[in-house]
Amino acid sequence: MLAFFYSLIFIFAEAGHSAGGGGFYAQYEPYLNYPGFEAWKFINLTIFVVIMIYLLKKPLSAAFKAKRESIRAELIRAEEEKQAALAQLTSTEAKMASLSTESNQILEKAKQEADAEKSRILMQTEEEINRVTKQTESEIERLSQQTRAELRRFSAEESIRRAEEKIRQNIDAQKDAQLVRANIQSIGGLN
Repeated sequence: MLAFFYSLIFIFAEAGHSAGGGGFYAQYEPYLNYPGFEAWKFINLTIFVVIMIYLLKKPLSAAFKAKRESIRAELIRAEEEKQAALAQLTSTEAKMASLSTESNQILEKAKQEADAEKSRILMQTEEEINRVTKQTESEIERLSQQTRAELRRFSAEESIRRAEEKIRQNIDAQKDAQLVRANIQSIGGLN
């Protein structure tokens, strides 16, 4: 197609050259056919590029727009991810910074709780010791009183038994009869 346009241009140029003594082509021929520079190659290239731009402008424009939009969306998404990562990094750094302080506080609190528990256990142990001591003392006192009562009873029984023994040893039939008579008279006599 381009060859057709070039041929058409050259036909008109030749026609002008033969009719009027020189024409367009004759005047610019040294410049257009300069060896190694041939302007017709550049004109051909320019026409080709213009036609390609015209034909591909809409599809390429739409493709470039779509690509630009996808790149913009990716950049926006990347920026959002960057902001989220920075926020998370800041949060993590803050947590790490407070972690040391928090661990020291936890250790201190644990020590305080351990000391309080130790004091509570000591007080509870002392109270338990006092309670057991009082209970033991009262039990000892009760057992002591019970033992004293048993000893008194035993002592009284033993005294009575020995007294009976002594009396039996000292009493014969004659003294027995005297005692019976004395007892009868003390109650009022025999009626």
